Amino acid sequence: MTTRPRRPVRRAESRAPVGQPPASQPYMQWLRRFVGSAPLLMVCSAACIRDEQGRVLLMRRGGEASELWGFPGGAMELGETIRETTAREAREEVGLEVVPERLIGVYTGPELGFRYANGDQVQLVNFLFECRVVGGALRPDGSEALAARYFGPADPLPPLRPCCQAKLADCFAFRGEVFIR
Repeated sequence: MTTRPRRPVRRAESRAPVGQPPASQPYMQWLRRFVGSAPLLMVCSAACIRDEQGRVLLMRRGGEASELWGFPGGAMELGETIRETTAREAREEVGLEVVPERLIGVYTGPELGFRYANGDQVQLVNFLFECRVVGGALRPDGSEALAARYFGPADPLPPLRPCCQAKLADCFAFRGEVFIR
């Protein structure tokens, strides 16, 4: 029996990203060029910022139809650490310079998935940090943050994003042991 020479296997051309996004383009926006609206894992961080009375800062999110309240925070960019993401998002959204000091919790799972108004789908992997304010002034940016206010555990709460309900409870219960949800 004679064997035929093997032909090289041709693989379909990869749609994998090549190179890096330009500095002026957010990573997720660049990545969407390759995957469209398909579900993506999105690494995010959120800042638990407290006032002198221990109340937690929440902000009313802009750019979403429901304008629910949540924590200052957002998606990690290429080249950042998760702590840098936390500090950048707090500065951009509410005008505060913060230092993320302790990890309060990590929040994952399909219940943290959602679809943006443009059809893009994500499932979040969210890190919540206890932060210390070191500068700036509380000033919502008017775009991503329409309003910002401190809330205590006994205060009536505004309508919260579903992912923020557990995070807020964890902020008030936090005693040093990290929550994994």
